[in-house]
Parts: sequence; structure tokens; C-alpha cells
Amino acid sequence: MRIYVRVIPNSSRDLIEEIDKNQYKARVCASPIQGRANKELIKLLSKHFRIAKSKIEIIGGKTSREKIVEII
Repeated sequence: MRIYVRVIPNSSRDLIEEIDKNQYKARVCASPIQGRANKELIKLLSKHFRIAKSKIEIIGGKTSREKIVEII
């Protein structure tokens, strides 16, 4: 399954909102330096979908706020 996520780093709390069936907005506390926000995003998505972190991969937009995420 492929989803599209808009990430807002440096937020006051970790939160994920479903905008549409395959579109989400994620707020993460981590800063975007050295991939910290991406790691937090994967952690947040694994909790939301109740799957292992190894089943989630960012396949597009690693340095952008707009990300394409593949969930196996």
C-alpha cells in the first residue's frame, strides 16, 4: 500500500491525521536534521498502522516535507 504524507517537523507533539484514504498529515517533534524526522515518522506510522517498523519504507521525498511511503 502506498500513502502520501505531509510532514511537519519541530512540532510540539507527535500526531498523525488522516486527510483522505491515502493522504496523511504527520506532526513530529524531531527536527529534520540527519533524518531524525524521517525516523520519527516511521515510528509514528508503525504505531498508527500497528505493524513493524521494518515494513515501512520512505520511497520518495526523503528530503522533502511531501513523502511517498510504502507499507508492506
